[in-house]
Amino acid sequence: MTQWVAFLRGINVGGNRKIPMEDLRRLCVGKTSGMGVRSYIASGNLLFAADGTAESLSAAIAEGIADEFGFDVPVLVLDETAMRGVLEGCPFPRDAGNKVHGYLCYGDPVLDQAGVDALKVASEEVAVVGQTVWLYAPEGIGRSKLAAKMERLLGVEATARNLNTIRKMVDMLEDTKG
Repeated sequence: MTQWVAFLRGINVGGNRKIPMEDLRRLCVGKTSGMGVRSYIASGNLLFAADGTAESLSAAIAEGIADEFGFDVPVLVLDETAMRGVLEGCPFPRDAGNKVHGYLCYGDPVLDQAGVDALKVASEEVAVVGQTVWLYAPEGIGRSKLAAKMERLLGVEATARNLNTIRKMVDMLEDTKG
């Protein structure tokens, strides 16, 4: 069985599209025959072992959510090698934590550089590494006008996680090796 990480886009944000993590873990087991399903915080981060492909597992989880909760949720599934690659590809300071966000794209990003340049302040940096677009906002993501509009500038659908969450998901993968 392969170890997988799944990121769900836009659940449990502002009291909308609520999915309790216990229900999400149960659904993942039922739809993917996943084993060792664990979640991290309530924003839709899962780790599990299962057979299949990223595409088939993503579709199974998304279908289960639509059937059980009545709304569509994009689900990005990465195998352990891809997940480690995301973290290793981060070009910004490893200790920047929540000041660095990785926008995990569901396809190849086509960054609107003019839009980025119009919104970013001098201290902010953006880097495209594979299918991840990294934003470093040293004054804080919450203060960044670019962060507020970033998903519109990617050219593809994406789900964002801060560097702390991305690191935690890789750490959880390592815990399964134990």
